[in-house]
Amino acid sequence: MKIAKSIEYAATPEEVFAVLSDVKFQEAKCAATAAIKHSANVETVGDHTVITTSRILPSDGLPDFAKSMVGETLKVTETQDWGPASADGSRRGTVEMAVAGAPIALNGTLGLAPGGPGTIEKLDAELKARIPLVGGKIEKAAAPPIEEAIDIEARTAQEWLAR
Repeated sequence: MKIAKSIEYAATPEEVFAVLSDVKFQEAKCAATAAIKHSANVETVGDHTVITTSRILPSDGLPDFAKSMVGETLKVTETQDWGPASADGSRRGTVEMAVAGAPIALNGTLGLAPGGPGTIEKLDAELKARIPLVGGKIEKAAAPPIEEAIDIEARTAQEWLAR
């Protein structure tokens, strides 16, 4: 199932990336998405910035058939690997999200570029549940909470940029 988002920020790409790559922002976005427990790490690997978050989330919003597979909580690990900035501040990266103990994952690309009121961040990803017969149902159940989390993260970033 395709998940695509475009988020506008009233700031330069450099300012947006400074927020996105701040470990304290990453901790704040995890807390804003109702994580019971979370951790965040930002590291430089060569000319890349790798952002990793791990969240323990309640599974109470999932349908019963999905909750029976994962239990009362989900451990979600997200890794963003951002490349170096271009001359105009734009960046490209990848995103991977996995749920421990569940055959569901999100993989895609990220982009940050000048546009709109200052910067546009784009996500183009594929959510895949590798379970015969019910994979499509699981993807449809998982997509809305993932899209809601992306919206919460965008609002949190916009609040940080307004500081």
